[in-house]
Amino acid sequence: MLANFLVPILEDGWRFIAVFAAATLIAALTGVAWLFWPLLLLTLWSIYFFRDPSRCVPQDDGILIAPADGLVQMIVDAVPPAELGLGDRPLTRVSIFLSVFDVHINRAPCGGVVDVVAYRPGLFLNASGDKASDDNERMAIALRRADGRLVGCVQIAGWVARRIVCYIKPGQAVAAGERFGHIRFGSRTDLYLPSGARLLVATGQRMIGGETVIAELDPVASVPRKAIEF
Repeated sequence: MLANFLVPILEDGWRFIAVFAAATLIAALTGVAWLFWPLLLLTLWSIYFFRDPSRCVPQDDGILIAPADGLVQMIVDAVPPAELGLGDRPLTRVSIFLSVFDVHINRAPCGGVVDVVAYRPGLFLNASGDKASDDNERMAIALRRADGRLVGCVQIAGWVARRIVCYIKPGQAVAAGERFGHIRFGSRTDLYLPSGARLLVATGQRMIGGETVIAELDPVASVPRKAIEF
């Protein structure tokens, strides 16, 4: 637990930490003990929530890695959101649920060029439910790999999460494991696998964003290389 407090903090999180810390200090100076302890816990939790650890990203052109920390909530065949441009045929969708205790940084599942970044407003239903993929507020990102295949990744807000942040723009080149956004606070990230991908994870498995290998795209041609940190 202590190690999670000794990692870099996401820049966007400092203002939340500062607000909670200031309120905690005021409560301490005014002697309001019943308010001080809850505020202190909120300050510590905000530091924990906005942690931004580096990850050892496997460098293999034939794999897809987890775009987020969290639990694989479901694996289904589903038609991708129209804005991704992946067509109207069902693809394997891996849904990763991020609780308020998970790292909320999103990372590119593979290297490529950003083909689509499309925001769609929506509801704030429980992100663990199946309807969240269709009804909730979301940010859809499509990456075009060097081999021409498109990989879709969707940031989905939950009933606690009310803010999706995306750092990338269409035409931008990204590396596998590179940070492309985050969601505040509980949320979900969907990954749509290209046709023919071989799934390597199961429902209930815990993901480490930027490290866990989710699928193989071309295991025959892929040549693993040394992992690097982001």
